[in-house]
Amino acid sequence: MAILAVGCAAGAGGKAAKVADDYGYSENNPIKVGGVGDGPANERAYLNRLKGPNGERITYTRNGSCCHFETSKGFLGMGLLDIYMVTVQGDSVPKKLYINMYDKAKLYAPKGFLIK
Repeated sequence: MAILAVGCAAGAGGKAAKVADDYGYSENNPIKVGGVGDGPANERAYLNRLKGPNGERITYTRNGSCCHFETSKGFLGMGLLDIYMVTVQGDSVPKKLYINMYDKAKLYAPKGFLIK
């Protein structure tokens, strides 16, 4: 039996959307920005839309790659996730987010963030 935990996060346009609690926080449920050739730019564009839970500014730093996975859009059918450390203004503890630049899906804000 599988149990899926969901939380509420703002989606594009500020509307509340149901997303899994691990969305973006787990290599098993990364944020899929897509784009391959434009992947790094798509990652930054997504991160630039994020805000803290009360609209605070965020800062982020790329912290390497990990987690090989199969994708038809990657080199030789494989891809890597990029890891970003994201800090909300006023919170000294950065959050680790996993982003997939190869595959594309509807984008949401991870738990604890808003997206504009």
